[in-house]
Amino acid sequence: MKKKQRIKGRKSAQGFWDKEYAGGKGKTHLALSDEPSEDLEKFVRFLERDSGQEYLNFHQSVVDLGCGNGRNLIYLSKTFGVRGTGFDIASSGITQAKKASFNEEGENLPLEYEVRSIAGALPFPDESQAIVLDMMVSHFLNIEERKFLISEVARILKPGGWFFFKTFLLDEDRHAKRLLESHPSGEAGSYIHPEIQVAEHVSTQEELEELLAPYFKIHKIHKSHGHLKKTKSAKRRSIGVYAERLY
Repeated sequence: MKKKQRIKGRKSAQGFWDKEYAGGKGKTHLALSDEPSEDLEKFVRFLERDSGQEYLNFHQSVVDLGCGNGRNLIYLSKTFGVRGTGFDIASSGITQAKKASFNEEGENLPLEYEVRSIAGALPFPDESQAIVLDMMVSHFLNIEERKFLISEVARILKPGGWFFFKTFLLDEDRHAKRLLESHPSGEAGSYIHPEIQVAEHVSTQEELEELLAPYFKIHKIHKSHGHLKKTKSAKRRSIGVYAERLY
């Protein structure tokens, strides 16, 4: 029964995100952009300070586990020449990514895209990737799937490679706590999103550190503070983690 519920939930999420990327009337959940994420640009600046362009060059490969319209992979490829693969459950997002993946000369960027869930094994050889991005994606997975995904990210990353992990943070987020109380999913730390109607997980910092500890060294943590604004439009709290694959 739980497996059927997860499949149904993913179909609901897929339909929601397809509509978001397709645009038109009723697209109100996100303000989608073609520009790279500011959080990714901060992460890139950190990498350049830490190791120059050792992990940011045309020899390296990057995986984006929720690429949407491809904006972050396209930025990395145009700026540093990296190869990359993007996954997303929204076919409309993948269509946009493919259409946008060209350089200024009109040549194809070395990027590939696939419509698929990130649950289960990732289709890459061991130690083949320099960077993996999970930016607000794996919180849709259940606990077993999240743990397996982290082990898969570690498997495909080169020793010393980097994992940029951004997700919802429960600590001090009153809105998240209300959602957990009013829309429980049956899994600790997860609720049923009232709009998308799928389970969504919100983590504590301690939980994330324990999840990553077997495979990664955490170098830096960024926590948002928009949740402290006393307005209806205050943002949910998020946490960004810069994690290096252990040797």
